[in-house]
Amino acid sequence: MRIPLSWLKEYVDTSMTPGELAHRLTMAGLETEVSADHDWDGVRVGVVTRVDAHPNADRLRLATVETGEGERTVVCGAPNVAPGQKVAYAGIGAHLIDAHNGEPLVLKPAKIRGVESAGMVCSERELGLSDEHEGILVLPGDAPVGAPLSSYLDTVALETTPTPNRPDWFSVIGTALEVAAIEGKRVSWPDDSYEASGEEASALAGVSIEDPDLCARYIATVVRGITVGPSPKWFQERLGAAGMRPINNVVDVTNYVMLELGQPLHAFDYDRLHGHQIVARRARPGEAIVTLDGVRRDLEPNTLVIADADRPLVIAGIFGGEDAEVGAGTVNVLIEAASFDQVSVRRSAARYGLKTEAAIRFERGLSAAMPLSGARRATQLLVEVCGGTAAHGVIDVYPGEKPATSLRVERSRLSAILGVEISPQQTTQILESLGFEVSGDANEVSLAPPHWRVDVSIAEDIAEELARIIGYDELPTRPLSGSLPEYRPNESRDFRERLRLGLAAAGLQEVITYSLTTLEELQRVLPAGELEAHPPLRVLNPLSSQHELARTTLRASLLRTLSHNLRQVDGPVSIFEIAKTYLPRPDDLPEEREVAVGVVAGRTLDRWGREAEPIDFYSAKGMLEHTFAGLHVEAVWSQGRDHALVPGRTAEILGAKSSERVGVLGQVTPEVATSFDINGDVFLFELDVESVRRAAPLLTFARPVVRYPAVKRDLALLVDQGVESGAIQAIIEQNKLVVSAAPFDLYQ
Repeated sequence: MRIPLSWLKEYVDTSMTPGELAHRLTMAGLETEVSADHDWDGVRVGVVTRVDAHPNADRLRLATVETGEGERTVVCGAPNVAPGQKVAYAGIGAHLIDAHNGEPLVLKPAKIRGVESAGMVCSERELGLSDEHEGILVLPGDAPVGAPLSSYLDTVALETTPTPNRPDWFSVIGTALEVAAIEGKRVSWPDDSYEASGEEASALAGVSIEDPDLCARYIATVVRGITVGPSPKWFQERLGAAGMRPINNVVDVTNYVMLELGQPLHAFDYDRLHGHQIVARRARPGEAIVTLDGVRRDLEPNTLVIADADRPLVIAGIFGGEDAEVGAGTVNVLIEAASFDQVSVRRSAARYGLKTEAAIRFERGLSAAMPLSGARRATQLLVEVCGGTAAHGVIDVYPGEKPATSLRVERSRLSAILGVEISPQQTTQILESLGFEVSGDANEVSLAPPHWRVDVSIAEDIAEELARIIGYDELPTRPLSGSLPEYRPNESRDFRERLRLGLAAAGLQEVITYSLTTLEELQRVLPAGELEAHPPLRVLNPLSSQHELARTTLRASLLRTLSHNLRQVDGPVSIFEIAKTYLPRPDDLPEEREVAVGVVAGRTLDRWGREAEPIDFYSAKGMLEHTFAGLHVEAVWSQGRDHALVPGRTAEILGAKSSERVGVLGQVTPEVATSFDINGDVFLFELDVESVRRAAPLLTFARPVVRYPAVKRDLALLVDQGVESGAIQAIIEQNKLVVSAAPFDLYQ
């Protein structure tokens, strides 16, 4: 977000330089850089002392300008130049914008119609401030002559990169609170008081919410008798400095409040609202809307819209429509300030390809308490810059209002988290500067987070606030006290590491994927009816629609990762992951089962003298055999069945001594592979880590070096087609002299 320094200073009296501000904010967690759009090197404030006619041109004049370094005469064609004006004087070598083509320009000496011009007096377009070029820029009378224009106009801004968990940082006031806390000061909040007259707002319009899950709160105010036109110059300059293009005074007010407080707003032409009704609801089948960019968009049924009595008007929290747009003929407006579900906004923004400033804020989770202050501030500014009268009160529909959050934290707990003690006075000062209500005693602190801090809920959050405002680099370093804890072996953990190393040694690469997934992905790899019989655990507040369910299998995650990698590389892809799956149990916590899943696909590398070959079943089996050998696990391979694997190319893996099932290996069915956009053969294995551990011996014994060389024997056996190769292999290996046996050819 771009925050003009002059705007920030209206709310907090900072004594830090822009560079110091950027450093301290970055160290506090808000990445910040200093930005200056206009260098204006060589441009300073001057005063016009006299204006004479040009001897050779009727439309040109000679302006004498005092620059603080003597008088300069410039040739000027602006009709509004006059003695006594404070102007922006650009000397020879100054950096400007060419008013004709918009390209950068370095001012050079020039003769204009026979008269030498020692520089120029600049218009707004030549300074890059706006497109205005009808006359020169006239500065206020208190502008100091000789001062650099950049320092007088103060165009320095802070470019911040807010983190996803801090929607309050998408506002000037949110950043001002950070600066105030760092410097130990308080924020001066903008005034939102205004004089109301006439009817109550509730008598002028009706508001209803049909889906409180998607629209937690809706506030509307009405201002009548306004005049739509350009905003005041100071208003336009402030929006422009923040990177927002001025449109008209009504729209500019809504954008101004969004930048100032972080609450997105929308303005409706009140007289174009059918029935003077506002309804927050889901779109109905067949509905469409023409958005403000002139594009007709067919609405999907799950899209939250703001409608009047007959038709949708706005894609809620994202983009407005043309049907109730504020225009030059608008006289009465209704202002919307609402709280929309962040997941709904995120999905709709992605669905319709609309990434607006409002959507960016809503999809980070704004507090339902914010709309009231946004509505009052917008009403106050509308009355100020648009004229008109505001109706009494606001229309506030807030179903399921939640009480304000509070928490109590022991001071010893904060010290334990931080490793240092923070005095009660410093704790109170920092938290109150951030907007918290603080009370308590020497042992405990009671806190009420401000409504805009939706990210604060536990003691660790409070400790973080203290640490980052003090400065992580300012916290004292202390050596660890006390004795180191005794190492306690953990068989499961140690075996997991051995299995991980064994799979890596066999040629597989480890990946780590998200433990949350979607219903659609699980349906691709699980049998029909499995999810209905055993619904996976659903996250209450997912950060993304792609991470809503706790996965009951790793197969979908590995196949998705394989699909992505096959699009990037030409060679073989062999990956695995060891992680927990979460199997739901009625009236109990889920069963956490640790599994190792791997997928293998592609072609072998094309080596010198040997062409690339497709990875096959035996390639994947060989990797597992190599892993089992390192773990001293004896396995029996027998024909198996699995929903996602091809019959006849699926092997069940059993422990040789216990006959316990430890896993499965097979070729993924073409239907499953195609659902992940994978072409070609894919082989998948799944191991139950605990079962593999039980199949491994507790102790392994060293074998003496064999005194005689090994001898290989090829045996050709005639057997019935139904006899499994594993059964033949087991019989041969019963002989104590046989080290290993394996099938290498089949004739039938």
